[in-house]
Amino acid sequence: MGAEANGSSSSLNFLIYGRTGWIGGILGKLCEAQGIPYTYGSGRLEDRRSLISDLDSVKPSHVFNAAGVTGRPNVDWCESHKVETVRTNVVGTLNLADVCKERGLVLINYATGCIFEYDSGHPLGSGLGFKEEDTPNFTGSFYSKTKAMVEELLKNYENVCTLRVRMPISSDLSNPRNFITKITKYEKVVDIPNSMTILDELLPISLEMAKRNLTGIWNFTNPGVVSHNEILEMYKEFVDPSFTWKNFTLEEQAKVIVAPRSNNELDATKLKTEFPEMLSIKESLVKFVFEPNKKTEIKG
Repeated sequence: MGAEANGSSSSLNFLIYGRTGWIGGILGKLCEAQGIPYTYGSGRLEDRRSLISDLDSVKPSHVFNAAGVTGRPNVDWCESHKVETVRTNVVGTLNLADVCKERGLVLINYATGCIFEYDSGHPLGSGLGFKEEDTPNFTGSFYSKTKAMVEELLKNYENVCTLRVRMPISSDLSNPRNFITKITKYEKVVDIPNSMTILDELLPISLEMAKRNLTGIWNFTNPGVVSHNEILEMYKEFVDPSFTWKNFTLEEQAKVIVAPRSNNELDATKLKTEFPEMLSIKESLVKFVFEPNKKTEIKG
């Protein structure tokens, strides 16, 4: 789905929500690099009047929503802060979609793919990923439950482009939100193949999706899957040869977390068809994350 493509950067003017967030921060830098005028929204998503005020003052060509509650330090926070989670992730997101709809504006919404888990129709290791039209089957965490709810409701807004992000990774290994940074700091890790999103490659694609006025649901992950151990092997090879780690089972993990975690493969065919240059997850990890972080060997 897509309306007429919105051509030159002179006609573009992006309004971005999530200034203090990881993705929101990168979006601003990308706009600067591409010479696209942009403004960070000052309104709160749950305050409809403040969103209308932003739209009236900025008069954007497109709106991006990278704001939301994921919880600190992780999604377990949402289990004990349910009203706050609903207020931002459901009420707030719907508010923004609705005011954009009233003005005929495309909203690029950075959502989550952590609303699925491997099942009999999509077994682990089968290569059969969940497609955009599949119904979410993972409600183990309250965070994921709210995200599945809002995705279903947003299907009614034809102006919304929903991007299902999973286990985001970037070349900034100092960022605590980075999936690689997280698992290198864990005492123990599970080892399960998953679909993941390399932000360095895919966030520029999301700007291009806005320019093309693409809407609907998109699995916003690199094609294929990669496991925790495969990532940590790369980390050891490229970044820290002395790095070691320990694995544990899902059953053992369950004892140290409040809410279960989603593990799945998403089918990225739709995105790959639109952007054929997109790399597979393992290729993207090497090119965009590990090569730039490679420690140069000192020859004696």
